[in-house]
Amino acid sequence: MKADENVKILNLGSCCIDHVYHVPHFSQPGETLPCTSYEVHPGGKGLNQSLAIARAGAAVHHAGKVGKDGLWMKALLDEAGVDTSQLLIADEPTAHAIIQVNPQGENSIVQFGGTNKMITVDEITSAIDSCAAGDVLVLQNEISHLDRAMQRAIERGLRIVFNAAPMTAEVTALPLAKLDLLLVNEIEGEAISGAGEPDTILATLARQFPAVNIVLTLGEAGAKYIGPAGQFSVAAPSVQAVDSTGAGDTFTGYFVAEYSKGTEIETALTIACTAAAVSVTRAGAASSIPARSELAIAPIR
Repeated sequence: MKADENVKILNLGSCCIDHVYHVPHFSQPGETLPCTSYEVHPGGKGLNQSLAIARAGAAVHHAGKVGKDGLWMKALLDEAGVDTSQLLIADEPTAHAIIQVNPQGENSIVQFGGTNKMITVDEITSAIDSCAAGDVLVLQNEISHLDRAMQRAIERGLRIVFNAAPMTAEVTALPLAKLDLLLVNEIEGEAISGAGEPDTILATLARQFPAVNIVLTLGEAGAKYIGPAGQFSVAAPSVQAVDSTGAGDTFTGYFVAEYSKGTEIETALTIACTAAAVSVTRAGAASSIPARSELAIAPIR
């Protein structure tokens, strides 16, 4: 394995245009609900995580596909210092999401796959083959042919980081035991493990995938880790939440940045929880991700 400072981080991930509606409560069946405000933000778990990795201070390459209506998101990645030389431009529409945000900062999301679901096997192979053994491949569950991406990465000797979100039935058929790092929230962890309580989820996942580093995010309760490095639990900073959209991606990006350079797990968890806490004090997904210099504004309780 190469020295940590020479490791390439490739995020083969989604880009999405987020349409955000602030509502008094989530819309119910048959209800027409006026919103109190409307915003458009850059998003997609892949884009969010690439921005978070870059804002955490690590070099990251973003591979994927957007339509011409998404060129402004490529410009955003470029401005943040993300390498977008493998981000393809298509004639089809970019993915988009319709996001309801309630007064408690919780969200409800409907997503259209767009160009994220039009990435071909050949395009995936080309992106992964630009990496060498020991490099880090970051994946989420928002692009096409995820199974082929993992298989090619395994063949190439890459370390695969998988954020199993959004959760679908197909996730359990993926070669999860071959991952280097699996990041899940409680919903995703329960779906994969069949367990319902955080410590039981972690213990079950550890039995299922004993060689995998596993991180379970718990929102305002912090995060837990189990894996070859041991077992750790970190509390989250206490903040006033405005919008939780993108908090998980902020956590993932910051954790991947620290993990890839060899930071101790407990320290990486603390930094990632702090970054996620800052993000929920702001509206939007990508637009809420803090720079590393901003983390001090969130007091650790």
